[in-house]
Amino acid sequence: MTADTAGRADLARWLEAAAANLYTATPNLARSLRAHLGAAGLRSIEPRLEAFGRVMITDVEPAVRTLERHRELPVHVPYDGIGRRIDGIEFHPAHQEAGRAVWASGICAVQGDGRGAFEQATLLYLLTHAGEGGHACPVVCTAGLISALRRRGEPGLQARFLPGLLTTEYDACLRGSQFLTEVQGGSDVGANAATAVVDPHEAGAWRVSGEKWFCSVADADLFAVTARPEGAPPGTRGLACFVVPRLLLDGTPNGFRIRRLKDKLGTRALASAEIDFDGALAYPIGALDEGFRVAVEELLNTSRWLNAAGSAGIMRRAYLEAASFARHRRAFGVPIGGFPPVREHLAVMKAEEHAALASTLELTSLVDRIDRGEADEPERAVHRFLVNVNKYLTSIAASDVVHRAIETLGGNGTIEDFSPLPRLYRDAVVFESWEGTHNVLCAQVRRDCDRLGLLGPVLDHARTRLKAAASPRLAGEVQAVLAVLDDLEPRLRISIADDAHGAAHFRRQLDRFGRAVQAACLLSEAAADAAAGVRSEKADVATFFVRLHLTPGYDAETDASWTGLVDAVLAGEAG
Repeated sequence: MTADTAGRADLARWLEAAAANLYTATPNLARSLRAHLGAAGLRSIEPRLEAFGRVMITDVEPAVRTLERHRELPVHVPYDGIGRRIDGIEFHPAHQEAGRAVWASGICAVQGDGRGAFEQATLLYLLTHAGEGGHACPVVCTAGLISALRRRGEPGLQARFLPGLLTTEYDACLRGSQFLTEVQGGSDVGANAATAVVDPHEAGAWRVSGEKWFCSVADADLFAVTARPEGAPPGTRGLACFVVPRLLLDGTPNGFRIRRLKDKLGTRALASAEIDFDGALAYPIGALDEGFRVAVEELLNTSRWLNAAGSAGIMRRAYLEAASFARHRRAFGVPIGGFPPVREHLAVMKAEEHAALASTLELTSLVDRIDRGEADEPERAVHRFLVNVNKYLTSIAASDVVHRAIETLGGNGTIEDFSPLPRLYRDAVVFESWEGTHNVLCAQVRRDCDRLGLLGPVLDHARTRLKAAASPRLAGEVQAVLAVLDDLEPRLRISIADDAHGAAHFRRQLDRFGRAVQAACLLSEAAADAAAGVRSEKADVATFFVRLHLTPGYDAETDASWTGLVDAVLAGEAG
C-alpha cells in the first residue's frame, strides 16, 4: 500500500465511523436529561429523541449537505408566470425533504399541552447538529408564535392558527416568523416606525404599513410583526404586536412585498429578506399596549432559549467530527489524537459543550415550570437573567468550538465537501447575532438586574445548586465557584447601581458570573450522576471547566495532574 493510499484509507475509516444515531452518540445527553426529569421522565421522551437522532443521519443531514454543497439556496420569485405579484420563495426539493423529517419529529407539536419544553429543546439540539439547515430558525420562530398565541391570543386567533402551527405535517403546517428589526433601529426596537391603523371593515383587525429590515423565514405562513398603532406614544411603550397572515383568503399576498433576499455569511439555506408592508391585514396578539412585552417575553425569550440549545448542538457535532478525525488521521506514524495539544483542544471543546448543555437544560427546567404555572417569583427572576446570559455565552462558545474543530482537521477543515465544519462555523457566527448582539444582551441584563432586582435570586439559585453538589470528590470545585460568586457580588452591585462604571465593566463581570453559573449547573449534574450510581466523566469535565475559567491564577504547567485530567475528560471519545 502506497503512502497516499494509506492516508486515504484512514480518511475512509473516519467516514465509516460516523455516528448512525446522533442521540445515542451522545450519552451525556441522556444523563443530563435524567438529572432533570428522573429515570421515568427520560423514558417517556426517549423514543422520540432516539428516532429523531437516527432520522437526522438518514434524512436531514444528507438534504442539508445537498443544499449547501451545490449552493441550492432560496430564490425570490416576485411574479408568477402570467405576471401576477406572488412574492414567493422557491426551495430545492431537498429543503422540503428535510422539513418533512423535522416537523414529523413533533418538534413544534410538543407545545400542544404546554409541557414539552425538554423535548423541544433536545430535538432542537439534535437538529442543529446539521447547523441551521434552513429549518432550525423556522422551528424556533414557530415555537415563539405558538407561545404568544397560547398565552396572549384571543380565542378566535387561537382556534384559527394554533392547529396549523402544532401539526406534524410539514406540507400542511403553518410556519411562523417574527419581524421586529427595522433599518433605522436594529436592536433599538423602540425606534420602530412601522404603523398600524384600524381596519374599517373587519372588527378587531388592523392594517400594518412600514419596512422590516431583517426578516428571517421570509417564506413563513404567519408573520409576528411589531408596529405602532395610530396615536400610540413613542418608544417601546407604544408598540403593539400583530400576527399577519402571508396570504389573504383569495390566495393573494397580504399587503407585503419582498425587496430582496439577504446574502448572508451563514444560515444560507434560510430565506431572510427585506420586506415592505402596505396595509397588510393584521390581528393583535394581546393588548395593544403590551406589544413590546409580548415580543420580548414570548418571541425573543423563546428564541434566545432555543438559540442556546442550537449552539450546544453545533458544538456537539463539531466535537464529534474532530474527535473521530483525531482517532483516524495519522501524522508522523501515529493518530493525531495522541498528541497532547490536540487532546487538550478536544477537552476544551467537550467541556464547553457540556457546560452549554447543562446551563441550557437548567434554563429549560425553568421554562417548563413557567409553562406549567409552577414557577415562583425567584424562579421567574432567574429565568429572566439566564435566558439572556445563556444565549450570550453559548453562542460565543459555539464559534470558538467549531473553530477549534476546524483546526483539528487542518486544511481539510476548511473544505466545504470534506466535513460539515465550514457550514457549522458560518451558522455559529450568525447564531451569535440572532435575537440581540452581545453588547445588547449584556446591557439588557444589567438593566433587568437594576430594575427587577435579579442579582439576589440568581446568586441564591447558584449557591443552592452548588451546596447540593457538595461531596468529597467535588468539594474543591464547589468552594472555588462559591468564592468566585462571593468576589463578584459586591462588584456586580456597584456596576448595576453606577451607570458609568457598569457601562465600562459590567460585561467582563458578567462573563465570569455566567461561567460560574454554568459551573454550578455542571457540578449539580455531576452530583446527580453520582447519586444515581451512574458512571460518567461529568465530575472531571466540571473540574476541568472550573480550572480553565474560574480558578484565579491557574497555570496548567504547574499542575501535575493536568494531563491526567485531560485524559479523564475525553474518557474514550478521542485518542
